[in-house]
Amino acid sequence: METLDKFDLAILMELQADARLTNAELAQRVGLSAAPCWRRVRALEEAGFIRGYRAEIDRHKIGLGVLAFVRLDAERNTGDLTRAMEDAIRRIPEVVSCHYISGTGTFELQVVAPDLARFSQFAREVLLNLPNVKDMHTSFSLGEVKAGGALPLGHLGRGKAKTH
Repeated sequence: METLDKFDLAILMELQADARLTNAELAQRVGLSAAPCWRRVRALEEAGFIRGYRAEIDRHKIGLGVLAFVRLDAERNTGDLTRAMEDAIRRIPEVVSCHYISGTGTFELQVVAPDLARFSQFAREVLLNLPNVKDMHTSFSLGEVKAGGALPLGHLGRGKAKTH
């Protein structure tokens, strides 16, 4: 897949809005018949544009009322030490997002916990004991304005979108 056309973009937009659409519903919404629509979805999956499908769960309803933004500073930023930190972070289910960042700090994590007491215990027992951690800075979400939103695709509609 070298370029995305208007049908591919429409498929991506519709699946971001509702990944539970049947192929027939999706085909109708994007203006294709079922077989070509199915082939395009498979091609988008194989090319890596669609990485998977999952349910969006309300963290509050499952008892995860705390969302913390945690910046971890590394003691040293060498290849092996950074990879060890990355590998350890990937294995922690409470870390729902992790980014290697520029500026002050090395990693920015989003961490969920049932309450402040359990977050505090988790931070002391897990995060501060990760390999190569020098310091930790935490901010807490006081309320979500927007989370888990669909990716914008408007910039791809300006001509043909090239894949990497």
